[in-house]
Amino acid sequence: MWNNSTIQIDINRSIVRKLKKYAKIAGILFIILGTLGVVFPTFMSMSAVVFVSYLMLFAGISSGWFTWISNKHDWAGWLKSVLLVGASLIMLFYPMHGVATLGLVFAIYFFMDAFAGFGLAYSLREDRHWWLWLINATTSLILGIIFIIGWPMNSLWLVGLFIGISLIFDGIALLVGGAYLEDIDDN
Repeated sequence: MWNNSTIQIDINRSIVRKLKKYAKIAGILFIILGTLGVVFPTFMSMSAVVFVSYLMLFAGISSGWFTWISNKHDWAGWLKSVLLVGASLIMLFYPMHGVATLGLVFAIYFFMDAFAGFGLAYSLREDRHWWLWLINATTSLILGIIFIIGWPMNSLWLVGLFIGISLIFDGIALLVGGAYLEDIDDN
């Protein structure tokens, strides 16, 4: 009879060693990128638009290729491909429109998050920590309002600023996660 527990532990230790190393590296890179985004929010906004545009372009071309090889008569597949490629080219050639669009997407996200958060806070009002959800929902509502008030011009710096802040917190989380994995590996 085989005893897989030692093999499992060795594999897990190997994974933990790799993860803690790369979590720290990624955490530091995210913090650096996030700091650059906070210091240069316009550049971060434009970088985000270019990144999203190329993702959409790749998705549109891939969708078109898949439609071509699977069903050349699928008008919905062709429409999806044309819309993705068209939207990506508009965002690449007119990046300010792309930044404004991302700002509007962020505003919609924050309003939806606030709506869900208020609903969750209301349903958990008997719970001791319901107020945390209320604060989260209020924060999302305020962020959505901030985006809408100055839209579309404030999107140029708000998108980059929020992406930068998000990257900083992601980097901190990765560094803390790497330190936690170090504690696990030591035990």
